[in-house]
Amino acid sequence: MKNDKNNHYRVNEQIRVKEVRIVGDNGSTVVPTRQALEMAREEGVDLVEISPNAQPPVCRLIDYSKFLYQQKKRAKELKAKQVKQEVKEIRFGPQTDEHDYNFKLKHAKEFLEEGNKVRAFVFFRGRSILFKEQGEVLLLRFANDLEEYGKVEQMPALEGKKMFLYLSPKKAGVAKKSQQKMDRERREAEAKAADSVAEKNVSAAGGLFDNAKNGANALKKLSEGND
Repeated sequence: MKNDKNNHYRVNEQIRVKEVRIVGDNGSTVVPTRQALEMAREEGVDLVEISPNAQPPVCRLIDYSKFLYQQKKRAKELKAKQVKQEVKEIRFGPQTDEHDYNFKLKHAKEFLEEGNKVRAFVFFRGRSILFKEQGEVLLLRFANDLEEYGKVEQMPALEGKKMFLYLSPKKAGVAKKSQQKMDRERREAEAKAADSVAEKNVSAAGGLFDNAKNGANALKKLSEGND
C-alpha cells in the first residue's frame, strides 16, 4: 500500500465505499470494493480512486507510483501547450503621422494574432494635453482598424498624462476578413490614392487635422456598428 498524504487520490484501504467501478483497457465493471482490493493484490498493483464523485466511484488497478508519474507528465504537457498571454504596449503621440500610425497598427495586428493583449496609449507632453480629444479619436480609430483582430476591453480613458485603450484578441490564428470588410478597405484605398497628391503638401498642422478626420470617421463607423 502506497499512501501519499500530500495527494488527493484515495488508494487501497482508504477507499471506504461499498462498491466501485473498475475501468481498464477491456472496458469497465462494477464490483464490491472488497473484491476490487483482492483483484489489486492478485495483480500486485494498487486500487486507485480516480473519480470519487461518480456513482459508484471510478477506480483503476495500477501501480500508484506509476499513476502519479503519468499524472505529472500529463500536467506538464498541458502546461507546455498553453500559450502565455502577454500585454504588449503601443505608444502614440498626439500628433502621430500616418506612416508611424500604420507601422504601429501592423505590430498590433501581429500581437493580437499571437494571442496577446494590446495596451495602446497616447502620451501627452507639456501643453500637448490640450490635444486630449485628438488622442481619443486616434485611439478610437485604432480600435476600429483592429476590429477583425481584437475586441475593446476598455474604451479610451485618461490617466495622468496618458490615455489608454485596452484590446484583447478575438481568437488565435490569422483573422479572416468578411467580404464587406474587404470591400470597404478597397473603397478606402481608392479614396486614399485619389488624395495622395494633396497629402504630399500637407504640413505638420495638416497632418494633425488628418488624424482628427480619420478618428472622426472611426467614431462614425463605431456608432453605425460593424458591417
